[in-house]
Amino acid sequence: MGNNKLQTTLTLERFLPYRLSILSNKVSGIVAETYRDKFALSITEWRIMAVLGEYPGISADEISLKTQLEKSILSRAISKLLKRNLIEREIAADDRRRSEIRLSKTGKTVYQEIVPLSYHYEQQLLACLNEHEQNQFSDLIDRIYAHAEQM
Repeated sequence: MGNNKLQTTLTLERFLPYRLSILSNKVSGIVAETYRDKFALSITEWRIMAVLGEYPGISADEISLKTQLEKSILSRAISKLLKRNLIEREIAADDRRRSEIRLSKTGKTVYQEIVPLSYHYEQQLLACLNEHEQNQFSDLIDRIYAHAEQM
């Protein structure tokens, strides 16, 4: 980083995409343990529920866009959530080709239990940064994300 000299060897441990992936896996792994042990949910299943908690009644395609999940993975996770009665799917009144997915009553209960845990983990994770650094970090993530979208 910051070095314009052409490099011929990749130092993987310092390569940003690798570092982001490893950090994401580590953070997701910590959170996944709780979701799996306490709620029998995978990270993918929880992400779907989290999106539905914020955007009830959206379609599987819209969930795919918001989560960046591959459609086959998303489809399997939705099937599991339907079988466990954590979500519901019905045909949209305005477009019979589109189905709307939302949290079931049970799903809403689980969601309301997980949200505080999720915020708690986030606070624990960010505790190594002061408030200014946390805000700056959030802004930097947003800028890098927006830039990556343009690439």
